[in-house]
Amino acid sequence: MKAALLNKFGLPLEVGTLPDPVPGAGEIVVDVVAAGVLSYTGEVFSGARNYEMELPLVPGTAAIGRVRAAGPDCTRLKPGDWVACDITVRSRDDTQTPDIVLQGWSARGAGGRQLMRHFRHGAFAAQMMIPAENAIPLGPIDAADAGRWNALNLLLVPYGGFVAVDLQPGETVLVSGATGNYGSAGVAVALAMGAAQVIAPGRNEKVLDELARRFGDRVRTVRLTGDPEQDQQRMRCAAAGPIDVVLDLLPPAAGPAPVRTAALTVREFGRVVLMGGVDADLALPLRWLMRNSITVRGQWMFPRAAAPRLVSLVRAGLLDLNQYQVTEFSLDDVNQAVEHAAGDKPFMLTVVRP
Repeated sequence: MKAALLNKFGLPLEVGTLPDPVPGAGEIVVDVVAAGVLSYTGEVFSGARNYEMELPLVPGTAAIGRVRAAGPDCTRLKPGDWVACDITVRSRDDTQTPDIVLQGWSARGAGGRQLMRHFRHGAFAAQMMIPAENAIPLGPIDAADAGRWNALNLLLVPYGGFVAVDLQPGETVLVSGATGNYGSAGVAVALAMGAAQVIAPGRNEKVLDELARRFGDRVRTVRLTGDPEQDQQRMRCAAAGPIDVVLDLLPPAAGPAPVRTAALTVREFGRVVLMGGVDADLALPLRWLMRNSITVRGQWMFPRAAAPRLVSLVRAGLLDLNQYQVTEFSLDDVNQAVEHAAGDKPFMLTVVRP
């Protein structure tokens, strides 16, 4: 099969050939139709993000494709079925605390590295072998729309956060990092799940205006000043009532201060879910947490059951993938795709079509 290999951090991907994967028990091989390229992919390939990979490998995150072959214990999916490929691979011998690897992307700990030696190659290839449970049925779709379905890769992350804190219809949500690619996806997901109002703070006025234009009165944007007390007051005043849930999706460069500022806006008995990339301790006041009965939840990625439920939101028309503008590249032009993705703004997708 044709594939793009990352042989060494800091070098371009090399397009070549690898043996076709052959599925065993509990595995499925998918013909990749469209593979998403995240905006920070170049930082991963340069080594700047220090993601743990055993090179060489075929990188790439989630993809949309059609089932090519399945192992003997697969009873529902058939060749030709459209699926989304979830790269969150979990070990099967410990259901409570499984080892996890993001296939083709990063490992976590010794167990994750062991998983990556088997479920190694990602989506920048003509075919991809994944665990059977990671093939998410999509039902019939138009092949021309396969690239747009890669928006699931962004939308699933905030959806996992909201599922973790049991977001209910009618609640008020604050999305910290709303002007980023994941944060803007979080705004869309919260509305699709029935949030009465979403508070969207940020510094990028152009993106804030775009969020207000796209989603109307249920989204209240707040321009941040950098002053914690002033920003807290602005966010609380933007909400029609108490803020029930705060979702943090800020990137590493943001630092802990805005994460803390947003968290402190939540109401008594409110929930805070932390999913961002800030690599620093977060100092939340103990007495505030205790006396207000605040729940603080860390969440990495999403539970396995989340993906088919999110597909159902799309199928029901509650989450509109047509909001995303898609730019496509061939596999031969994968390095240009990585460069292009670095400039992706909210509601923009870069995809590779092998």
